[in-house]
Amino acid sequence: MSNVSGSDGALDEQANGGGRIGEMSEIHRFSKTELEKLKILYQGASNTQMLKVFRDLRTRVYSKAQGKNFICMFTSVVPGGGCSYAVKNLAAAIALDKTRTSLVVDANFYAPSMDELVVTDAESGLTDYLDNSALGIESIVYASGIPRVRVIPVGGNTEGATERLSSERMQAFLKELKERYSDRYILMDAPSVSEYSAEARIMAALCDFVVLVVPYGKVSNGQVMAAAEAIGENRLAGIVFNSM
Repeated sequence: MSNVSGSDGALDEQANGGGRIGEMSEIHRFSKTELEKLKILYQGASNTQMLKVFRDLRTRVYSKAQGKNFICMFTSVVPGGGCSYAVKNLAAAIALDKTRTSLVVDANFYAPSMDELVVTDAESGLTDYLDNSALGIESIVYASGIPRVRVIPVGGNTEGATERLSSERMQAFLKELKERYSDRYILMDAPSVSEYSAEARIMAALCDFVVLVVPYGKVSNGQVMAAAEAIGENRLAGIVFNSM
């Protein structure tokens, strides 16, 4: 449990924003059993505490964004800290509101995990887009098994993370994502800030704000403080303590 402190055929809505959310194509919806296996919340889930935690986190990031859509990066203090778990569940919490959508970008080149949400064949992803200027964003966004949640998987060749993430194409990619989908909230799953500080700092600078995931009882106060300092106080939207 966590707590909070402080190309898909489904892109028929892309040109018209929120007015078409109700018409978004959903290829397959995960069953309750599948969602529970993936540890993803859903409306009516028996784990009401989990629902409350991520609704609280949703409220916090909405407040931080002051009514605008945003790009929120998630990073953990150490690898395996539960960052991907938090990303998936905030995306699902946002999508509980039928007037809003979320987009998960898998930018963790070292431990990608968002492929499990994709319900179609994912031929290309973020790294492919960054390497190939002929690819458009619409060719790397895929339907997930969660209504109103879309996914950009990490892609093929994941070497050279620092160079890719600091490229002008990466900057343009995030700018276009935010401007193109005004009703969509973008969540980035990033590498841990301790092991891959260069990549985490680069991405933090490109995003509106950052959520830091702390594996409960597995890191020291000093590690948490160092991670928060690396992110920067102005960009830190909150801390999630994860015991999953």
